[in-house]
Amino acid sequence: MSNTSSSAEINSDAIDAVTEGINRVGILDSEVQKCANCGKEGSEVTNTCNKCNSVMYCNASCKKKHRSKHKKDCEEHLRRAAERVAELHDEKLFQQPPPLEDCPICMIRLPSLESGQVYMPCCGKVICRGCVYAFQSRATKKEHDICPFCRTLPAITYEENIKRLEKRMDLNDAIAIYNLGSYYAEGLNGLPQNIAKAFELFHRAGELGFADAYYSIGATYLRGNGVERDTKKANHYWELAAMGGDAEARYNLGLFEVESGNKDRALKHWMIAVRDGGSKSLENIKRMYGYGDATKDDYTKALQSYQEYLDEIKSDQRDQAAAFDRQYEYY
Repeated sequence: MSNTSSSAEINSDAIDAVTEGINRVGILDSEVQKCANCGKEGSEVTNTCNKCNSVMYCNASCKKKHRSKHKKDCEEHLRRAAERVAELHDEKLFQQPPPLEDCPICMIRLPSLESGQVYMPCCGKVICRGCVYAFQSRATKKEHDICPFCRTLPAITYEENIKRLEKRMDLNDAIAIYNLGSYYAEGLNGLPQNIAKAFELFHRAGELGFADAYYSIGATYLRGNGVERDTKKANHYWELAAMGGDAEARYNLGLFEVESGNKDRALKHWMIAVRDGGSKSLENIKRMYGYGDATKDDYTKALQSYQEYLDEIKSDQRDQAAAFDRQYEYY
């Protein structure tokens, strides 16, 4: 089974950086700089191979004369540098990301599903659905829609809601930035559809640490909505989202890997996703176990990880909120 990454092609700048790091000690910090062609030594030997940076020459003429002899070593050096870049990338990609923050009211880990949390544009807090339900169940009709955290009344108009988001944006609130980007992406809440503006805001939100923003960029590239369809870019942005803790992006990366024949890498992605509440990833690990592509130990660990997640997010009022919401589900 192949271990080759199916991610976007390795950036040449990254290879250059690793190559430079590999050779800096051996070349720049050596006591004597020596021309690889004529053997001349001294401070005048400053002309390096512009591909691998692993050898030095006293001038361009020596570099040209040595080219045929150096070609094989140069290619090997670049190959090793590319392998190291891929290793470093995978080390970061397959780390378990930190869990979501706790709800600021009940201080229990927030659930990963969007239906289990509510963003408040008045104060920028993300509150679990259980705390919102608990507040609303005790509130009077007049108080029902007040923010449970800061006690601010909800926005009445689209304009007021957007002004609140813009105020939060000035404070570098990543979710507010993302939400406004979503409005531009779909042309919602009185804003015109503007994919370029949406991407600008999604990138800003992603750089501030909101993984969902990178997920949305990846989804836009995969569907080709307003941009040229590009699966490599979709994969790249879903990797960024997954590293930020987005279980849905991690699930999709696993699907990409299965399509590429890399079931071992898909399993790695899904094992990480289940620890963050990825129920679909758990189902796919179960299927892999049934087909013999995952071991019993793999499936057992996945079940244990998912149960740990459920235990960490569980509360009575969240269960009550879920039961209440199910009464209003339409099929």
